Amino acid sequence: MPFDPSPKVQDLQRRLAAFMDEHIYPNEKRFLQEAESLGPWKVYPVIEELKPKARAAGLWNLFLPASERGAGLTNLEYAPLCEIMGRSLLAPEVFNCAAPATGNMEVLERYAS
Repeated sequence: MPFDPSPKVQDLQRRLAAFMDEHIYPNEKRFLQEAESLGPWKVYPVIEELKPKARAAGLWNLFLPASERGAGLTNLEYAPLCEIMGRSLLAPEVFNCAAPATGNMEVLERYAS
């Protein structure tokens, strides 16, 4: 099925790719070192440092449809952004788009707003 991203999605793709180049890819080695030294159940400082930057860049909760707290995208619009985020192990969490946070955020958005 052909898909031509809307101008909104194209803008998000451009901004997301730029953020990945500037912040995510240069920190992959650090992320792996922190994961190795801290173990699987710790909070990794590199992720916590990058989250506020992603939020400030307007790249936070991209998965939330029709929401003032997210990008308001459909699943079809969100898919090409997942493709970009999926290129790095740390990216989905930095953008608050990793499971189980996505499902939890959808429940909170629906019932706690």
